[in-house]
Amino acid sequence: MSSSELSVHNTENHISICDIMKGNTSAIIRKFESQIPAVIQNYSNLYTAYLHMYDDFYGTCYIHEKEFFDKLNIDQTLLKQLKDNSELMKNRYVENIETTAKFFDEQVKMRISILESFENFTHIMMDSYAKTLSQFNKLMNISK
Repeated sequence: MSSSELSVHNTENHISICDIMKGNTSAIIRKFESQIPAVIQNYSNLYTAYLHMYDDFYGTCYIHEKEFFDKLNIDQTLLKQLKDNSELMKNRYVENIETTAKFFDEQVKMRISILESFENFTHIMMDSYAKTLSQFNKLMNISK
């Protein structure tokens, strides 16, 4: 077997710790990524079920209590004020929900931007490290 054949044969059988770690880590990350849509959808379905349950609960209360409250003949001025106050509270809740959704959206965008910046920094540092390591290896070969 010639030295070039031996070199090719050794390269094919050579196992690198970096290849093992990168390959396994990537496989695990891809598996996590593939599960994200299902997990998010399941939580969304669960949350939607809770919201519908509360909506149905208040709908049932409305049906059963409407007759009772209608018989009390509560002053219409008081009921109008109660309705106005309730509308104000509802509007505040809706505004808060929208503001919170925008806040979380912007927070996620910011965190993604931070991760991208860190990734760029890491690539620059790893390139610098690789160049330094290459120069160090050259110096070690010269000193032999």
